[in-house]
Amino acid sequence: MPIQTSPFLARNGDAILKDATARLVRTGRRDFLRRSLTLGGLSMLTGCSLSDNASVDAALTRVSRFNDDVQAWLFDPNRLAPTYPESMITRPFPFNAYYTEDQVRHVDGDSFRLEVSGLVADKHRWTLAELHAMPQVDQITRHICVEGWSAIGRWGGVPFASFLRRVGADLTAKYVGFMCADDYYTSIDMPTALHPQTQLSLTYDGQILPPKYGFPMKLRMPTKLGYKNPKYIKAIFVTNTYPGGYWEDQGYNWFGGS
Repeated sequence: MPIQTSPFLARNGDAILKDATARLVRTGRRDFLRRSLTLGGLSMLTGCSLSDNASVDAALTRVSRFNDDVQAWLFDPNRLAPTYPESMITRPFPFNAYYTEDQVRHVDGDSFRLEVSGLVADKHRWTLAELHAMPQVDQITRHICVEGWSAIGRWGGVPFASFLRRVGADLTAKYVGFMCADDYYTSIDMPTALHPQTQLSLTYDGQILPPKYGFPMKLRMPTKLGYKNPKYIKAIFVTNTYPGGYWEDQGYNWFGGS
Protein backbone atom coordinates (compact mmCIF):
# COMPACT_ATOMS: atom_id res chain seq x y z
CA MET A 1 0.00 0.00 0.00
CA PRO A 2 1.58 3.36 -0.98
CA ILE A 3 2.52 5.80 1.80
CA GLN A 4 0.31 8.88 1.82
CA THR A 5 2.13 12.23 1.99
CA SER A 6 0.35 15.27 3.37
CA PRO A 7 -0.11 18.25 1.01
CA PHE A 8 1.96 20.41 3.40
CA LEU A 9 4.93 18.04 3.30
CA ALA A 10 4.61 17.71 -0.45
CA ARG A 11 4.91 21.48 -0.82
CA ASN A 12 7.40 22.23 1.97
CA GLY A 13 9.25 19.01 2.73
CA ASP A 14 12.45 19.96 0.93
CA ALA A 15 12.68 23.33 2.66
CA ILE A 16 12.01 21.83 6.09
CA LEU A 17 14.54 19.06 5.57
CA LYS A 18 17.11 21.62 4.39
CA ASP A 19 16.55 23.68 7.56
CA ALA A 20 16.79 20.59 9.76
CA THR A 21 20.00 19.53 8.05
CA ALA A 22 21.53 22.98 8.56
CA ARG A 23 20.76 22.79 12.26
CA LEU A 24 22.30 19.34 12.45
CA VAL A 25 25.51 20.65 10.92
CA ARG A 26 25.63 23.45 13.49
CA THR A 27 25.11 20.95 16.31
CA GLY A 28 27.82 18.48 15.42
CA ARG A 29 27.01 16.32 18.43
CA ARG A 30 24.06 15.03 16.42
CA ASP A 31 25.95 13.59 13.48
CA PHE A 32 24.09 10.34 13.87
CA LEU A 33 20.92 12.22 12.96
CA ARG A 34 22.51 13.87 9.95
CA ARG A 35 23.55 10.46 8.65
CA SER A 36 20.24 8.69 9.21
CA LEU A 37 17.52 11.30 9.47
CA THR A 38 14.44 11.29 7.26
CA LEU A 39 11.76 13.92 7.59
CA GLY A 40 9.00 11.39 8.15
CA GLY A 41 11.12 9.43 10.62
CA LEU A 42 11.91 12.53 12.66
CA SER A 43 8.27 13.51 12.77
CA MET A 44 7.22 10.00 13.78
CA LEU A 45 9.89 9.69 16.50
CA THR A 46 9.13 13.02 18.12
CA GLY A 47 5.44 13.57 17.47
CA CYS A 48 6.26 17.09 16.23
CA SER A 49 4.71 18.77 13.23
CA LEU A 50 7.78 20.06 11.37
CA SER A 51 6.11 23.21 10.11
CA ASP A 52 8.40 25.89 11.56
CA ASN A 53 11.81 26.48 13.12
CA ALA A 54 10.54 25.97 16.66
CA SER A 55 9.11 22.59 15.71
CA VAL A 56 12.37 21.52 14.09
CA ASP A 57 14.29 22.54 17.25
CA ALA A 58 11.80 20.70 19.45
CA ALA A 59 12.08 17.59 17.29
CA LEU A 60 15.86 17.57 17.40
CA THR A 61 15.83 18.15 21.16
CA ARG A 62 13.51 15.20 21.68
CA VAL A 63 15.68 12.90 19.59
CA SER A 64 18.78 14.09 21.48
CA ARG A 65 17.07 13.33 24.80
CA PHE A 66 16.09 9.92 23.41
CA ASN A 67 19.77 9.38 22.57
CA ASP A 68 20.70 10.36 26.13
CA ASP A 69 18.24 7.81 27.50
CA VAL A 70 19.65 5.06 25.28
CA GLN A 71 23.24 5.86 26.32
CA ALA A 72 22.24 5.87 29.99
CA TRP A 73 20.50 2.52 29.57
CA LEU A 74 23.62 1.04 27.91
CA PHE A 75 26.01 2.51 30.50
CA ASP A 76 27.61 -0.13 32.71
CA PRO A 77 28.72 1.43 36.02
CA ASN A 78 31.16 -1.42 36.58
CA ARG A 79 32.84 -1.44 33.17
CA LEU A 80 36.22 0.29 33.19
CA ALA A 81 37.67 2.47 30.45
CA PRO A 82 41.07 1.28 29.13
CA THR A 83 44.20 2.29 31.04
CA TYR A 84 47.69 2.68 29.59
CA PRO A 85 51.36 2.43 30.58
CA GLU A 86 53.29 5.59 31.43
CA SER A 87 55.25 5.24 28.18
CA MET A 88 52.08 6.08 26.23
CA ILE A 89 51.37 9.41 27.95
CA THR A 90 50.97 12.25 25.43
CA ARG A 91 53.57 14.92 26.15
CA PRO A 92 52.80 17.73 26.09
CA PHE A 93 49.16 17.02 26.83
CA PRO A 94 47.02 19.34 24.64
CA PHE A 95 45.27 22.38 26.07
CA ASN A 96 41.58 22.48 25.25
CA ALA A 97 38.84 24.95 26.14
CA TYR A 98 36.32 27.27 24.49
CA TYR A 99 38.94 30.05 24.69
CA THR A 100 42.65 30.34 23.93
CA GLU A 101 45.45 29.36 26.31
CA ASP A 102 46.35 32.99 27.06
CA GLN A 103 42.88 33.34 28.62
CA VAL A 104 43.39 30.52 31.14
CA ARG A 105 41.80 31.26 34.52
CA HIS A 106 44.19 31.57 37.46
CA VAL A 107 42.63 30.66 40.80
CA ASP A 108 44.21 31.59 44.15
CA GLY A 109 44.72 28.24 45.86
CA ASP A 110 45.24 29.75 49.32
CA SER A 111 41.85 31.44 49.41
CA PHE A 112 40.02 28.80 47.37
CA ARG A 113 37.04 27.08 48.95
CA LEU A 114 35.01 24.39 47.18
CA GLU A 115 31.29 24.95 47.66
CA VAL A 116 29.09 21.87 48.12
CA SER A 117 25.31 22.22 48.07
CA GLY A 118 22.02 20.56 47.25
CA LEU A 119 21.15 17.07 48.46
CA VAL A 120 24.17 16.61 50.74
CA ALA A 121 24.50 16.40 54.52
CA ASP A 122 27.84 18.22 54.90
CA LYS A 123 27.85 21.62 53.18
CA HIS A 124 31.04 23.03 54.60
CA ARG A 125 33.42 24.73 52.14
CA TRP A 126 36.44 22.55 51.39
CA THR A 127 40.00 23.85 51.31
CA LEU A 128 42.55 22.36 48.93
CA ALA A 129 44.49 21.04 51.94
CA GLU A 130 41.43 19.05 53.04
CA LEU A 131 40.98 17.61 49.57
CA HIS A 132 44.65 16.67 49.25
CA ALA A 133 44.44 14.95 52.67
CA MET A 134 41.87 12.47 51.35
CA PRO A 135 43.11 9.14 49.92
CA GLN A 136 44.39 9.67 46.38
CA VAL A 137 44.54 7.41 43.32
CA ASP A 138 46.19 7.72 39.90
CA GLN A 139 44.88 6.76 36.49
CA ILE A 140 46.42 6.87 33.01
CA THR A 141 43.49 7.16 30.65
CA ARG A 142 42.58 8.58 27.27
CA HIS A 143 40.87 11.95 26.85
CA ILE A 144 38.66 11.84 23.75
CA CYS A 145 37.67 15.18 22.25
CA VAL A 146 34.49 15.50 20.24
CA GLU A 147 36.53 17.42 17.64
CA GLY A 148 38.23 14.17 16.63
CA TRP A 149 41.52 14.04 18.54
CA SER A 150 42.55 12.15 21.65
CA ALA A 151 45.43 12.18 24.14
CA ILE A 152 46.56 10.00 27.03
CA GLY A 153 47.26 11.61 30.39
CA ARG A 154 48.04 10.71 34.00
CA TRP A 155 45.60 12.14 36.51
CA GLY A 156 45.69 11.91 40.28
CA GLY A 157 43.08 12.76 42.85
CA VAL A 158 40.13 11.66 44.96
CA PRO A 159 37.71 9.01 43.68
CA PHE A 160 34.59 11.10 43.22
CA ALA A 161 32.39 8.39 44.74
CA SER A 162 34.46 8.64 47.93
CA PHE A 163 34.01 12.40 48.02
CA LEU A 164 30.24 12.12 47.51
CA ARG A 165 29.98 9.61 50.32
CA ARG A 166 32.19 11.78 52.56
CA VAL A 167 29.82 14.76 52.18
CA GLY A 168 26.75 12.58 52.69
CA ALA A 169 25.34 13.06 49.21
CA ASP A 170 22.01 11.49 48.35
CA LEU A 171 23.29 8.74 46.06
CA THR A 172 19.78 8.11 44.75
CA ALA A 173 19.59 11.65 43.32
CA LYS A 174 19.57 11.99 39.53
CA TYR A 175 22.27 14.58 38.86
CA VAL A 176 25.51 16.11 40.05
CA GLY A 177 26.22 19.60 38.73
CA PHE A 178 29.43 21.65 38.50
CA MET A 179 30.11 25.38 38.37
CA CYS A 180 33.55 26.52 37.27
CA ALA A 181 35.77 29.58 37.66
CA ASP A 182 35.81 30.12 33.87
CA ASP A 183 31.98 30.35 33.82
CA TYR A 184 31.71 26.84 32.39
CA TYR A 185 29.07 24.57 33.87
CA THR A 186 27.91 21.04 33.27
CA SER A 187 26.18 18.12 34.94
CA ILE A 188 26.34 14.33 34.96
CA ASP A 189 24.15 11.42 35.97
CA MET A 190 24.67 9.82 39.37
CA PRO A 191 25.77 6.40 38.01
CA THR A 192 28.63 8.14 36.17
CA ALA A 193 29.46 10.14 39.29
CA LEU A 194 29.83 6.87 41.22
CA HIS A 195 31.85 5.10 38.52
CA PRO A 196 35.17 3.86 39.99
CA GLN A 197 37.22 5.86 37.44
CA THR A 198 35.41 9.16 37.92
CA GLN A 199 37.94 11.28 39.75
CA LEU A 200 38.16 14.70 41.37
CA SER A 201 41.59 15.36 39.87
CA LEU A 202 44.09 17.46 41.82
CA THR A 203 47.34 16.52 40.03
CA TYR A 204 48.57 15.90 36.52
CA ASP A 205 51.55 13.63 35.78
CA GLY A 206 52.61 13.67 39.42
CA GLN A 207 52.49 17.46 39.85
CA ILE A 208 49.88 19.86 41.25
CA LEU A 209 47.33 20.38 38.49
CA PRO A 210 48.65 23.21 36.26
CA PRO A 211 46.32 26.14 35.52
CA LYS A 212 45.98 25.19 31.85
CA TYR A 213 44.67 21.77 32.88
CA GLY A 214 42.17 23.11 35.38
CA PHE A 215 43.72 24.12 38.73
CA PRO A 216 42.56 23.84 41.44
CA MET A 217 40.67 20.72 40.29
CA LYS A 218 38.84 19.11 37.43
CA LEU A 219 36.54 16.14 37.14
CA ARG A 220 38.18 13.39 35.13
CA MET A 221 35.77 10.90 33.53
CA PRO A 222 37.34 8.53 30.98
CA THR A 223 33.85 7.21 30.23
CA LYS A 224 32.80 10.64 28.89
CA LEU A 225 33.80 12.84 25.98
CA GLY A 226 36.16 15.70 26.82
CA TYR A 227 33.59 18.48 26.98
CA LYS A 228 31.87 16.69 29.88
CA ASN A 229 35.04 16.93 32.03
CA PRO A 230 34.79 20.30 33.84
CA LYS A 231 37.93 22.23 34.90
CA TYR A 232 38.47 25.02 37.46
CA ILE A 233 35.66 23.56 39.58
CA LYS A 234 34.46 25.95 42.28
CA ALA A 235 31.09 24.45 43.24
CA ILE A 236 29.43 21.02 43.22
CA PHE A 237 25.74 20.38 43.81
CA VAL A 238 23.51 17.31 43.94
CA THR A 239 19.98 17.63 42.61
CA ASN A 240 16.96 15.93 41.08
CA THR A 241 16.33 18.91 38.78
CA TYR A 242 17.97 18.71 35.35
CA PRO A 243 20.83 21.29 35.41
CA GLY A 244 21.90 21.25 31.74
CA GLY A 245 25.36 22.46 30.77
CA TYR A 246 27.30 25.07 28.79
CA TRP A 247 27.52 23.04 25.58
CA GLU A 248 24.49 20.89 26.29
CA ASP A 249 22.24 23.97 26.39
CA GLN A 250 23.52 24.78 22.89
CA GLY A 251 22.47 21.42 21.49
CA TYR A 252 25.30 19.06 22.42
CA ASN A 253 24.41 15.60 23.66
CA TRP A 254 23.97 15.66 27.45
CA PHE A 255 25.06 12.11 28.36
CA GLY A 256 28.18 12.43 26.21
CA GLY A 257 29.71 9.05 26.94
CA SER A 258 29.44 5.30 26.99
